[in-house]
Amino acid sequence: MTVVDWRGTRASVWEPAAGVGAQAVLLTLLAVSAGLYPVAWLVGACYALVVWGLLAAAITRSGTPLGPAGRVTLARAILVGGVTALVTMNLIGREAPVAVLVAIAAVALALDAVDGYVARRTGTASALGARFDMEVDAFLILVLSVNVARSLGAWVLLIGLMRYGFAAAAWVAPWLRAPLPPSFARKTVAALQGVLLVACSSGLLPEPAAVAVAGAALGSLSWSFGRDVRWLWRNRPARAVVPAPAVAERAAA
Repeated sequence: MTVVDWRGTRASVWEPAAGVGAQAVLLTLLAVSAGLYPVAWLVGACYALVVWGLLAAAITRSGTPLGPAGRVTLARAILVGGVTALVTMNLIGREAPVAVLVAIAAVALALDAVDGYVARRTGTASALGARFDMEVDAFLILVLSVNVARSLGAWVLLIGLMRYGFAAAAWVAPWLRAPLPPSFARKTVAALQGVLLVACSSGLLPEPAAVAVAGAALGSLSWSFGRDVRWLWRNRPARAVVPAPAVAERAAA
C-alpha cells in the first residue's frame, strides 16, 4: 500500500507558482541588462505559465511532491525560459547578447547533472521528477536548435524535433512506448546535444566547424534513436495468433 503525503503534495503544488515569479524576475533582469524586448519577455512569460500549469497538474495527479531534485530541475526550467526569450529576440531580428545566452544555457546544462545527483543522494527519485527533467532537456535542445538553424540551415531543427517526432510516432505505434534498458551511450549522446549546440551558438566556431559540430550532434542523435527503435521493434509484444479452427468458427458465427 502506497501512502501519499498530501500535505507535502499541496505544498509542492505551490512551488510551480513560485517558479512563475522567479521567471518574471529573470526576464525583467534580462530586459534591463540585455535589452530584452517586450515580445520576447511575453514569450518567456507564456512559457513559464504553460510549464508551471502542467507541472502543478502532474503533481496533483500523481500525488508526488516535487522534492529536492525537482527543485533543481525547476531552477533549470527557469533558465530555459530565459534562453527561450533570448532566442525569440534573435528570431524577431533583435540580436540578443551571445555571451548572456551562452552563459544561461551553459548553467542550465550544468545543472542537469546536479538534479540526478541530488535525487540519488536524498533518495527522492521519482517518475515525475525523471519526466520533468527529460522534458526540460528536450525543450532546451529544441530552442537551441532553433537558434543555430538561423545561421546553419533548417536541417539543424531535426536535432530538436527528433524527440518530439519519436513521441508522436509512439501514439501510432504503441510498441514504441515500452521502457528501454539503461544505456550509458544514450545518456552520453543526449548530454552532448546541448553542449554541441551551445558551442555552435557561441559564434566562436568558423562556419565549416560549426556545420561539422552540428552534423556530429545530429548524426549521433540519429544513431541513438535508431538503436533504441531497433531494440523496441525486436522486443515488441507478439500479437496473439488465432488458431485456424477458431477463425473458421468466428466466420461461421
